[in-house]
Amino acid sequence: MTAIPLRPLNPLAGVETSVKDRLADLQARAQGRDAKGILHLALVEEFPGKSAIVSSFAAESVVLLHLTAEIDPSTPVLFLNTGKLFGETLRYRDRVQDVLGLTDIRAIGPHPADRAKSDPEGTLWSRDTDACCDFRKVVPLRKALEGFDASVTGRKRFQTNARSNMEPVEYFEGRFRFNPLVNWTHDELMAYIEDYKLPKHPLVMDGYPSIGCMPCTRRVASGGSYRDGRWAGSDKEECGIHVGVGGEGI
Repeated sequence: MTAIPLRPLNPLAGVETSVKDRLADLQARAQGRDAKGILHLALVEEFPGKSAIVSSFAAESVVLLHLTAEIDPSTPVLFLNTGKLFGETLRYRDRVQDVLGLTDIRAIGPHPADRAKSDPEGTLWSRDTDACCDFRKVVPLRKALEGFDASVTGRKRFQTNARSNMEPVEYFEGRFRFNPLVNWTHDELMAYIEDYKLPKHPLVMDGYPSIGCMPCTRRVASGGSYRDGRWAGSDKEECGIHVGVGGEGI
């Protein structure tokens, strides 16, 4: 099937239709492919040199990064260094880069001016987690993705209610978004890490099945659910960088 040329989104109905058509085409071509096949669709077949991996280098991130390294280890990997991460996460990033041979990991974070304006004392997380996530994650990632036509995430449907209906390919904020691991279960992810003897995040064995920023991540008690340690005590499930499903951005 011939790919429909990507054109910038604007208010004209014809352009909107072309994006919808291309999204439908990509979603159809993703059907029946495994994770590596969906990733290949993004990195090689459709958006070579115009795709970026978005990775937190957290509990399961190494699975997507391993698949990426097998296809093209020079693929840009955007890593959000919020300034509030666990030291273990920063050291884990360095180890994964070394083991997998990734050559283009880009650490991005809040602009110093934004930090001085929005959170000069570094305590915003304790008063307004949404505002903290916005200037430490959402704004820096939005800027870092400029110039890319596609992004790739490690999101899975099992993780949150908001992700339960997402598709392998989406369109949001002016670019296509691929989710190669969309249908994977937690057990499948852990089995993959074991099978390929991939580095494990040290906090996983310490009771952190899902890992984010240090102030907003807690250990999960035995028998607790996967995301209980994220923003514990609130109904918050998402930081905001991966909102939207399907073709909401069209």
